[in-house]
Amino acid sequence: MTAATEGTGTETTESRGRLPVAAPADVRRAAGRLVRADGRAFATVLVLNMLAAGAGLAGPWLLGRIIDEVRAGGGVGAVDRLALGILLCALAQLLLARWARYAGHRFGERTLARVREQFVGRALALPASVVERAGTGDLTTRGTADVAAVGTTLRDAGPELLVCTVQALFVMGAVFVIDPLLGVVGVLGLTPIWFALRWYLRRARAGYLAEGAATSEVAEILAATATGARTVEAFRLQERRTEASRDALEVSRRTRFHTLHLRSVFFPAVEVSYSIPVAGVLLLGGVLHARGAMSLGAVVAAALYLRQFAEPLDQILMRVEQLQSSGASFARVEGLARAPRSVPEGGAPAPADDRIDVTGVRYAYERGGEVLRGVDLTVRPGERLAVVGPSGAGKTTLSRLLAGVDAPTAGSVTVGGVPVAGLEPEALRRQVVLVTQEHHVFIGTVRDNLLIAEPAASDDQLWAALAAVGAADWVRELPGGLDARLGADRSGTDGSQAQQLALARVVLADPHTLILDEATALLDPTTARHTERALAAVLEGRTVIAIAHRLHTAHDADRVAVMEDGRLTELGTHEELVRAGGAYAALWSTWHGEPRGR
Repeated sequence: MTAATEGTGTETTESRGRLPVAAPADVRRAAGRLVRADGRAFATVLVLNMLAAGAGLAGPWLLGRIIDEVRAGGGVGAVDRLALGILLCALAQLLLARWARYAGHRFGERTLARVREQFVGRALALPASVVERAGTGDLTTRGTADVAAVGTTLRDAGPELLVCTVQALFVMGAVFVIDPLLGVVGVLGLTPIWFALRWYLRRARAGYLAEGAATSEVAEILAATATGARTVEAFRLQERRTEASRDALEVSRRTRFHTLHLRSVFFPAVEVSYSIPVAGVLLLGGVLHARGAMSLGAVVAAALYLRQFAEPLDQILMRVEQLQSSGASFARVEGLARAPRSVPEGGAPAPADDRIDVTGVRYAYERGGEVLRGVDLTVRPGERLAVVGPSGAGKTTLSRLLAGVDAPTAGSVTVGGVPVAGLEPEALRRQVVLVTQEHHVFIGTVRDNLLIAEPAASDDQLWAALAAVGAADWVRELPGGLDARLGADRSGTDGSQAQQLALARVVLADPHTLILDEATALLDPTTARHTERALAAVLEGRTVIAIAHRLHTAHDADRVAVMEDGRLTELGTHEELVRAGGAYAALWSTWHGEPRGR
């Protein structure tokens, strides 16, 4: 079942229909909201890291004290006491750092859960037309690879970056405490690293965003080719699709090599710069010590601090590089917040009744000509309307507009006086449901597949829905019945059985208007006719709009609408249209194999 759970608003996605990417300011605000959502845990992580960093500062300072004690003639006892202090501080640092990482990982996992839940909610709120134009490959890549990259940062890189940042700040602060001049020399020695980092950051975000977009394009081409494999073979498009895949892979390769180039320039420049602050402090400290302005222990302690500073700084720079990649991923994940929504702020008013009005509707696809050209139609509550016409006449496009999947380019489609595309998803689901020949069996039990439409349904209601579409018998034969597992590597379903499950979901959703677009195309004629009649019985008193490819559907309908070249050319009962001798009469004669006019 394909339920029209969302409509569409004005197209605001980026070029070529791609989903938007969040701006850096939006990413920062989103990160701030995530931190505030679990502020107490974040504060705990911060305090533990500060305590661990403070404990780590004691080692070099105590070592400097040992050197000064020995030079002053201190005995073994004084050295042992200071060495014991170093040992205790190292043990305290180890325990506090471990505790901080544990708390950081817990914070990261909870935050990642919020990111996943938020992404799923936003994805489900996207209008179907936006998803189709952007391509499922992009959305899939954002929900898998990009969310996974964000998760790695929250779980590993984030806590590690916080730990190392606190350590680096405390270590550099300790150098300033020993001697402000040595601290200034240490900071100046980091200047090459600053320039290298600035060069890298200016280029990294754009590079990783391009890499993510290229990965999405590869996924989209592969998904589209696999889904349309039969069409590709039928029209002998294998070479064209292979060439498109090669082009996408080549773009992906170039973007990956670009980011690799950035890293290959950035990291060697940083590695060479680590020794500059230590060398500067040793040179200046040696001069000050020679002049009696500084003790040897202070010089050694400052040098050790700066040597110790290199480790957290190295981790910080590595994590900064990782943050550029995950930051680009987060921008793509957070970009869904900027995608157009089906419902305006404040929601839409409730429809006054179940009447559907199509007024002056025109529609053109983004890269195609106009498909609908001024269609006017009123569908009365409880009516069974069949829409017929040659291929390409605009029947399927009209069904999508009636279901709120797309919004018209001009004109309006309303239900009870309210634009269909502006209804809240839940309200729309109870108003109009579109069922096509595209169907999906979810991995899970038969019960799971049905409860999607109505989570509160009882087993009796599930069996009634299955019976209504002629599926009860084969479901009872499955091992476990409603509890039989379906989907990959489990009890299989053929095309007709999968379609019957989709139709059973329609029965459970219980909309007042049902739109069938080749909904029974995979069923044999006898089963299809039985299913359509069963649905008509179950949905008696409700509106049924059928895109009729088998004209017996039109024969049974209350009225028939004939579409030709994007226009509604005929409207009336089967008998009226046959007597009129127009386009419908010709279709009916051809379908029966009779010469026209007989």
